[in-house]
Amino acid sequence: MTSSSSTVRSADGTSIAYTRRGSGPAVILVDGALCHRGMGPNARTAELLAERGFTTYAFDRRGRGESGDTRPYAVAREVEDVAALLDAAGGRAALFGISSGAALALEAAAVREGVTQVICFEPPFIVDGTKPALAADFVDRLDAHVAAGRHGAAVRQFLGEVGMPAPMIRLMALTPIWRKLAAIAPTLPNDMRIVGAHQQGGPLDRGHWAGITAPVTVIDGGRSPAWMRNGNAHLADVLGARYMTLPGQTHMVKPKVLAPALADVLGVGGSHALVAPGRVESAA
Repeated sequence: MTSSSSTVRSADGTSIAYTRRGSGPAVILVDGALCHRGMGPNARTAELLAERGFTTYAFDRRGRGESGDTRPYAVAREVEDVAALLDAAGGRAALFGISSGAALALEAAAVREGVTQVICFEPPFIVDGTKPALAADFVDRLDAHVAAGRHGAAVRQFLGEVGMPAPMIRLMALTPIWRKLAAIAPTLPNDMRIVGAHQQGGPLDRGHWAGITAPVTVIDGGRSPAWMRNGNAHLADVLGARYMTLPGQTHMVKPKVLAPALADVLGVGGSHALVAPGRVESAA
């Protein structure tokens, strides 16, 4: 399997680092919060997809890993980063995003031509009362932590919001991974700016994604919390998307389960049965 690393220049001049693997239809993988090419499920997922006949593009979102970080931040700048990757892929590619990366993939697909498919794994949208809506000052508090250099506090605030129990956060803070998470903490407000409008505890606005013309698939984990699955089911309904569930998986999805499912949806090298709410589907 061939592999090479390079950079592209985004519209504002920011250098975006990426790794290309494999040969076949192009897939750009968009990370969620606290992840980059060297940390998180997309790194291994990219390798497994390349083994199944795809050209994968895994990149460091701005402010992470080896990518630059031009200020001030705006969601539109990250959309331009994805567009730069699309150009590097020859102008046509599928987008796969996980968590907040799924929300970013939708943003990009709504304004950029050349997106062949959009596959979302568990964008963290809050659409009902099964989880409180995002606090109005949540992003401001994250910004304050980052501005003061309290990166660990920013990570604690974020992990608490996504539902990690406080004792587990305290234990994690004692492990080697904590320093890596703290290094990425300045990008946490960016993720929340991407998803915050969709965490208000009410119906999603189809008009927000009116520009999407590519087929959309929404995938969740069968063991994920009700609020997450409700949000994903609602998103699929709003977009008229295919909705699927990976049995036994949570938000911390295993790449060895995820990659065959993605290959099924993309139509190359798949053989994985997916259970969707209320029905059984085989995407092979």
